[in-house]
Amino acid sequence: MLVVDASGKGNFKTIQEAINSLPDSSATDRVIQIRKGTYHEKLFIDKNHIVLKGEGKENTVITASIARDIWACNIPSDWGAATLNLRGSDITIENLSVINSYGFDHTADTVVTCTGGKAGPPQRTVTRSGHQMALRSFQTTRLKVINCALRAYGGDTVSPWNTAAGMFYFKDCTMEGGVDFYCPRGWAYAEHCTFVAHGNVAAIWHDGSGDQRQKTVLVNCKFLGEDGFKLGRYHKDAQFYLINCNFAKNMANAPIYQAESSKGVRWGHRVYFYNCHRTGGDYSWFKDNLAAAPGSPAVQAINAHWAFDNQWNF
Repeated sequence: MLVVDASGKGNFKTIQEAINSLPDSSATDRVIQIRKGTYHEKLFIDKNHIVLKGEGKENTVITASIARDIWACNIPSDWGAATLNLRGSDITIENLSVINSYGFDHTADTVVTCTGGKAGPPQRTVTRSGHQMALRSFQTTRLKVINCALRAYGGDTVSPWNTAAGMFYFKDCTMEGGVDFYCPRGWAYAEHCTFVAHGNVAAIWHDGSGDQRQKTVLVNCKFLGEDGFKLGRYHKDAQFYLINCNFAKNMANAPIYQAESSKGVRWGHRVYFYNCHRTGGDYSWFKDNLAAAPGSPAVQAINAHWAFDNQWNF
């Protein structure tokens, strides 16, 4: 085990130094213990079997200020557009906070001049509600995030993306952000998590277009947000399961919806609920409908192994 301590009482003062010190490949997990403190770092993990373990999400904080719209102005790749950038697999993030502070730091619009990067106008206006990723993954699969806070003000805060084979597990986490701030691509399972929404477009999102079995499952989760926040939406084929979830009174009376900019789906509208309730009274659109889901699963059968179609036994 490696120890990171900003005061110099560990093996390394920065987390990235500890990551860089490890061999590229390993068949077993390598643990990096991160002691209490605030680490102003943008992290890159392109190695497998890495565990980042803090001393509590209130105590160990990793933070950077990054607007994706500014990053994309000059860089053609999203590699580096997040506080925590992942390419490796079999990664565990535990007992810490990952923050993209851009929207908290910048309350006014910023006009930037683009010199390269992705196609777009030479000048663009960057708002505090634009894309701000705390976690962004690429070909990563078998990612576990446990007892963490993942925070931004803008959209796409938690972006674990691997349309072909991504499998992502979240437990006891707080996720906060703007539009589509929890937006997995592939298979995802979140339990006992709290979602805090800024804005009123959509809190959660899913892309399950890589395989008809792909799904995002949320169990025993709580949804809070600004007045009129909407629960979710999708642009591509998606499959949502919400089990035993609780919604704040100020959530909009708006079902999970297909975005107007969607180019269509092959497998239909697949949104399923069981025993979900809203403070102040339930809306009809989240009544129990598991019987309409593929295979009519019993609620007792819905767990992480079921969500990942028994492809990942952890």
